[in-house]
Amino acid sequence: MLSRLSRPQFLAVCGVPVVGLLAAVLFAPLPFSVAQPGLTADVLGKNRGAEVITIKGAPTRETSGQLRMTTIEATGPDASVHLGDVLGSWFDTDRAVMPRDAVYPSGDDVGEIEQYNQEQMKESQDAATTAALDYLRLGDEDIDVDLRLEDVGGPSAGLLFSLGIVDKLGTGDLTGGRVVAGTGTITTGGKVGAVGGVPLKTQAARRDGATVFLVPKAECSDARAELPEGLRLIPVTTLKGAVDSLKALEAGKGDVPAC
Repeated sequence: MLSRLSRPQFLAVCGVPVVGLLAAVLFAPLPFSVAQPGLTADVLGKNRGAEVITIKGAPTRETSGQLRMTTIEATGPDASVHLGDVLGSWFDTDRAVMPRDAVYPSGDDVGEIEQYNQEQMKESQDAATTAALDYLRLGDEDIDVDLRLEDVGGPSAGLLFSLGIVDKLGTGDLTGGRVVAGTGTITTGGKVGAVGGVPLKTQAARRDGATVFLVPKAECSDARAELPEGLRLIPVTTLKGAVDSLKALEAGKGDVPAC
């Protein structure tokens, strides 16, 4: 037998599943990662007490300034991110919500992801070395380059590794004593690729003293979105273009591209 409920009774009965639904939405894990500005490291110097770039088989020059690679820090692939985390990050310029698949390979466990990132870093280092030596026309020389950067994975430091090698082996100063930061993948042929997370990386760069930031040209608009005051953007598409831009900036001659 059905009986008619009064309006207060009806609202009370309906309120129970609604509250339950809201609670489920609020506390259910979501397929996102929350990222923030990460560490930066000067590839011309030391990281954790060890030289980032060590070169044998050719004379190197004393460098000035810094070339800082940049990173983001994201919640782990097995971390639970909830609606409250997403909403909190929405209004925080120091944090960003990113699809987990954009940060980590999907379907892998933590150990496999860490191994994948390390493999990506190794491939990036090899490509960076080849690109730099070929740019300097030293590809046929018996030069041994060792790149070491602890606790960092992925390919996004490729451009800065190449620039560091060029700065140490070349004849001209690339930084002019400045703190130059940047990001970008590199191919063996010297092409620079996009990386993601650029707005957070510009914040990390400025935090650590950078006044110039090299950004893949395809990500100029992203870099401008939350650009910290006092940080100059220089778009790049190739290693040669990056070197030419830094030399023009140092000499105060020629056009330096801008986003």
